[in-house]
Amino acid sequence: MSRIGRMPITVPAGVEVTIGEGNVITVKGPKGELTKTMHQDMIIEQEGNEILVKRPDDEPMHRALHGLTRSLIHNMVEGVEKGFSKTLDVNGVGYRVEKKGSDLVMNLGFSHQVVVSEVPGITIDVPNANQIVISGPDKQQVGQFAAEVREKRPPEPYKGKGIKYSDEVIRRKVGKTGAKK
Repeated sequence: MSRIGRMPITVPAGVEVTIGEGNVITVKGPKGELTKTMHQDMIIEQEGNEILVKRPDDEPMHRALHGLTRSLIHNMVEGVEKGFSKTLDVNGVGYRVEKKGSDLVMNLGFSHQVVVSEVPGITIDVPNANQIVISGPDKQQVGQFAAEVREKRPPEPYKGKGIKYSDEVIRRKVGKTGAKK
């Protein structure tokens, strides 16, 4: 039995979960509302303030979907309650970011500025000129948007210049040596 799949999901106060026809899960909370359709074979039950995910049998596909379905529902509940965020650091001489309206304007060493607009459900915050905080209730959407921003100038291994996640470690390489011996 899946260790993650059999754990119950506790629904906190202020969060409302609705299980609809065809395993359509709708979660409403203080940070927003998320809707997702889960696989038809999974059995999703709500008992009081707990949600249980069960599988019909031990087929390999059902075993794989068991933990996945539970994790997706748990992330939806956690997202509408607390939200998710990713922090990006901008390293490099002259590299800086600022927010103008709903746009993120980045100077990344190109001859032009790189502009990224906010998408619905995502909030961009710039606490200082070298840091970007991307937040929202949908974990997948926050991660995808952060990856797209990082993609504009990924970190390079020699000087570490570029946009990196705050918890990411850049493996540095040694440059050329000066003179031959």
